[in-house]
Amino acid sequence: FIRRYAVSDAAVHDSKMVGSLLDFDNSGDQVWADSAYRSEVIETVLELLTYESQIHERGYRNHPLTEQQQESNREKSQIRAQVEHVFGSWVMELGGKLVRCIGKQRVAAWIGLKNLTCNLKRYVFWQSQPTSSEESYAC
Repeated sequence: FIRRYAVSDAAVHDSKMVGSLLDFDNSGDQVWADSAYRSEVIETVLELLTYESQIHERGYRNHPLTEQQQESNREKSQIRAQVEHVFGSWVMELGGKLVRCIGKQRVAAWIGLKNLTCNLKRYVFWQSQPTSSEESYAC
């Protein structure tokens, strides 16, 4: 489920918003993100807050990723792909990611309604799944 979101203007890089997205009430202690979020500052902050970083490692022009780092990124991508499906559902089912309103408060409300819709869809899906006791009686 989408637990938190933050709205900023387009000039702010996503990595600058990481602190406002951390949910201290979440039972999970891992942070998953792509390599754009990897920096020494973010890694240090996550460590101080006792989060386990699952941020992709980044390769550079004269310092490509090792085979071990590439394998680590592949494993992390399997989890991250599930998160990216939320954005895919925005595009395919909720009219895309383009915001057609002006003003930060209106944009925040619009995004909040889309997040609520995604959460309600997921809730309905999970409620329709059989529980373990129901599965044992299935034909």
